[in-house]
Amino acid sequence: MTGAAPVKTSSRLALAAFAALAATLALACGPEFFEIPIETPIQPKLDVSAFQRVLVAGFVAGGSDDIDANQETVRLLRSQLRTKSQLKVIDADIMSLIAIAQDQRKTAAGEDAPAPTGTPPASTGHGNSPPAAGADPRAQAQPMGLPPQIRDEKDLEPYERLFANVAYWKKIGEEYQNPLIVTGTVLFIPHSITGPVVRDQDVMDQLGRHRVVSTRVYVERKGFILAPKFVFIDGRTGATMYSERHREEILYNAQQNTPALSSYFELMDRIVPDFLSALSSQKIKGTRVLLK
Repeated sequence: MTGAAPVKTSSRLALAAFAALAATLALACGPEFFEIPIETPIQPKLDVSAFQRVLVAGFVAGGSDDIDANQETVRLLRSQLRTKSQLKVIDADIMSLIAIAQDQRKTAAGEDAPAPTGTPPASTGHGNSPPAAGADPRAQAQPMGLPPQIRDEKDLEPYERLFANVAYWKKIGEEYQNPLIVTGTVLFIPHSITGPVVRDQDVMDQLGRHRVVSTRVYVERKGFILAPKFVFIDGRTGATMYSERHREEILYNAQQNTPALSSYFELMDRIVPDFLSALSSQKIKGTRVLLK
């Protein structure tokens, strides 16, 4: 009876050695990776093809007294638009919109107030009662007051009607040859919070061994909140074309002394790309990995 010829031990060892060598070479060479840079275009939110010039007029600003948020925002946006927009930036004095809004309120109060009479008006039957004796009937016709100092978002609300004054913004547009007008509000306020934070602590046990233990401690962190609203107005008509709100905040350890101006620019770095995307097409840069 015949059978298959036995394989020699030396041949088996040779085959095993060859297979191991081939695997080692494959791992050593390995696949090759290539990073390909790509750019994704983002279409602008506004069609500004009808404009050749842009006026960053000014902002109703409030919050921290450490910086002038109106001036800093106008300067920053003008600088960004000069380098990243096709529109010509108008160099003009920065408008103090708080003072302008207060002047408009005084004018409106003077025009709308009825002339004082000796006889109080009778009730109209619609739930309106006559003013109390000795009261000035002009006081009821005055619009809502404007807070001279803006500390929070509630203080900004009465100023919103400034951006609806079509006649005023059309006049500004005529003065600067009908540009796209950028204005709005900026609130930059201090912010602090106390809450739990998990920290890793290196401790030594009874046997002298080091180990890491996670502990939860309550710490105070301080920082700022930046909340701008950008309003884009057509200088030809004075009408609002588009508006958008943003809100960013940053917190530091309570022991860290960070200047308010540094925090402002750090927060604006997050917001400026969105602002620019409203006016011109932007490109988001990234990479893709290809396997050869």
